[in-house]
Amino acid sequence: MALTDGSTHPAPGEAAGDAGARHPDSPGAALLAQVRAYVALSKPRVIELLLITTIPVMFVAAAGVPPLGTALATLVFGTMSAASANAINCFIDRDIDQEMRRTRRRPVAMARVTPRGALIYGLVLAAGSTAGFALLVNPLSAALSAFAILFYIFVYTMLLKRRTAQNVVWGGIAGCMPVLIGWSAITNRLDWAPFVLFLVVFFWTPPHTWALAMRYREDYAAAKVPMLPVVATDRRVLLECVLYSWATVVTSLLLWPVAGTTLFYPVVALVLGVLLLVQAHRLLARVRAGVTGPRLSTMGFFHLSNAYLALLFCAVTVDPLLAGLLG
Repeated sequence: MALTDGSTHPAPGEAAGDAGARHPDSPGAALLAQVRAYVALSKPRVIELLLITTIPVMFVAAAGVPPLGTALATLVFGTMSAASANAINCFIDRDIDQEMRRTRRRPVAMARVTPRGALIYGLVLAAGSTAGFALLVNPLSAALSAFAILFYIFVYTMLLKRRTAQNVVWGGIAGCMPVLIGWSAITNRLDWAPFVLFLVVFFWTPPHTWALAMRYREDYAAAKVPMLPVVATDRRVLLECVLYSWATVVTSLLLWPVAGTTLFYPVVALVLGVLLLVQAHRLLARVRAGVTGPRLSTMGFFHLSNAYLALLFCAVTVDPLLAGLLG
């Protein structure tokens, strides 16, 4: 359960001057610094985004409030699953993380956590999350979680990331898995509704990630990671962002007939979709007018896309509750 790297802010333990650095002779401070380093290794900001997509799906699957025990177990083991994939990703990518401004403060890159420590931490979390899902949720959720970890590590990190500009397109499948896991945790099966939301996240991931990659293009080029903004023109990148944004919005509206939502959801999805598309088209228009480089300000679209996904899945959560109130 992991999205392709998308955080622009340091997580706990990544900031300079932590407790351990201020009081190097204090055993308690040193332990706290180590704990913070391992928390940072898990990429908590990425996990937050994953939980935003997991929780709402459980509400839809339960047609209301999901069973508390199952929901809590899913969130705990889902967090462990995502943290394991992120930690192993830091172990594998420690060489290129040192080359990029955005990632050079990660714990392994800064030697706050040893590569061996990161790998063991990731493997233990992977085993624990899979066993937890199998014992306390259901075997289907365990299998989907294990698939997400393996896909993120072997397909995205090891196979695609350094070889193709389509890395985040197909690698993003791992970030879509929490939707299926959340649904299966409640129903012990899969259905069309979670696959619609799976596709929403799938189509949303490339433009979201490419907007960030345009801001850090030089970093990716220095690390020899062939992100689309490194190997293609701004016009080509933003055209694809527009197309993927359209696919995201159209797919989001399909949940209305597939899941039988109230009118609340499609109205919210349409309003949010219009805002996303307006911003995407605005960027494309600017590059067609000759605006390039930092003046494009793609980070505005990046932050908007974050808000879009969060608010869309908030609507997914509210809709079944509203349907229950309306009877």
